Amino acid sequence: MNVGLAVRERILQLCQERHITINKLSTICGITQSTLNNIMNYGSSNPTISTIKKVCDGLELTLSSFFDSPLFENLDQEIK
Repeated sequence: MNVGLAVRERILQLCQERHITINKLSTICGITQSTLNNIMNYGSSNPTISTIKKVCDGLELTLSSFFDSPLFENLDQEIK
């Protein structure tokens, strides 16, 4: 799994836990729907840390708690 896919899966997981839609998440986080759609639809393989931080702020999470997931263990090597 690569970083972009792990971020996508983590966002989906957090939305499911909070019973919110991706559209609601974009409103809460102040992220444009198109930016979030790019992440969720594999358009963005490398979401910026600033975007991830906005998601964390909207969900009242720290960055460390966002990345504290088995999804981020054993990621594919980025340098080929």
